[in-house]
Amino acid sequence: MCVLSRSLDARGSPEVSYFCATTSLFLPPPSSSSSSFSSFSSLAVKLVGSMALSGGHKDRELRVHESLDELSTDLADYIAELSEASVKERGVFAIALSGGSLIGLMGKLCEAPYNKTVDWAKWYIFWADERVVAKNHADSNYKLAKDRLLSKVPIIPSHVHSINDTVSAEEAADDYEFVIRQLVKSRVISVSDISDCPKFDLILLGMGPDGHVASLFPNHSALEEKDEWVTFITDSPKPPPERITFTLPVINSASNVAIVATGDSKAEAVHLAVDDVGSDSPSVPAGVAQPLKGKLVWFLDKAAASKLEGSQFSA
Repeated sequence: MCVLSRSLDARGSPEVSYFCATTSLFLPPPSSSSSSFSSFSSLAVKLVGSMALSGGHKDRELRVHESLDELSTDLADYIAELSEASVKERGVFAIALSGGSLIGLMGKLCEAPYNKTVDWAKWYIFWADERVVAKNHADSNYKLAKDRLLSKVPIIPSHVHSINDTVSAEEAADDYEFVIRQLVKSRVISVSDISDCPKFDLILLGMGPDGHVASLFPNHSALEEKDEWVTFITDSPKPPPERITFTLPVINSASNVAIVATGDSKAEAVHLAVDDVGSDSPSVPAGVAQPLKGKLVWFLDKAAASKLEGSQFSA
């Protein structure tokens, strides 16, 4: 197996090194006192490239996979390891999901060994963004997750926190923030030690071709929201127009953030988000998803990584 490690030195210049191994690489899970995994934790032959962003971005990592099946397996390993570490440390695992193709890529969690080994009773589920539609509507992120994931594993129903779908977008955002604040008080969700924001154990994000994450779209005023934990929009450039979303301070207060992007249509946005690392003003919202004291991991297939600087990531 050939694994690529690409880092950025203090001046932002790329340093690329290669090494080859004939066996899988597995490292033990991190200790409960650490919020970051090793750059090569739980990686195997399935992984074609790992780009560790060091220097000022040592807690960011790229994992590039040959196929969606391999990406899905690595993603399941990653989530299961974080779940185990969080349950061991705090007794619960607070995870926020998004919608779209991300949910399908989480499908391995419904299969062996994860469906039996993950401590599902300790999971608390939230949504980093949601469309303001009925829960049974085809556009609902909740419905997508329920149909493809939550109904297939033994999660406690009262631990699944969906939005109030009977009120306006503004009221839904306020209500969701209230729910989260109550769960911070009860310590189901940790609180950041550098802000008053909730500190989710994991926020899982997809990314659109325009580089949006959650429902934070390019050049939208929601990107500038600093006071609220959850905000709302009524003019989403992608239907449906009404949505609620975590704000950037909440995303960047998480212990772990993962961004999952696949396909040629995401390649330009991946390039803008990743190759602008260290920029004072990243070009796309995904580029400002930068946990202040947590770990950021990108999960990509080769197509999504094809425009990253350096031909080693070409599809």
